[in-house]
Amino acid sequence: MPKLIEKPTIIESAGNKPKRIEEYAGRVNSGHVGVSVARMKSPQGWLEPGQTPEFEEVTVVLSGMLRVEHKGGQLDVRAGQAVVAAPGEWVRYSTPEAGGAEYVAVCLPAFSPANVHRDE
Repeated sequence: MPKLIEKPTIIESAGNKPKRIEEYAGRVNSGHVGVSVARMKSPQGWLEPGQTPEFEEVTVVLSGMLRVEHKGGQLDVRAGQAVVAAPGEWVRYSTPEAGGAEYVAVCLPAFSPANVHRDE
């Protein structure tokens, strides 16, 4: 029988400004360790520390623009676009434009503070 996830768990975010993270499936809300699915809402000017995660991250931008810095430069990912970051690849996410951004992140395996490896 399918399992209804009635609501997400709000997760504390990293970065210079508050960002809303709504985890629907993952280690915290549903006990999934193989995948996590979360909706993010970040304000204009939000910037998080760089990271070299152990997981693959697929991010679909719903509104606004998400900037993804990587060792070779940066990508500006706009509403209706997606980006895939490979495990072991250094990335840093930010939302520099007015209005911030809303996006969905899917991590395989599931996100955890222990497997994200943020810069100090």
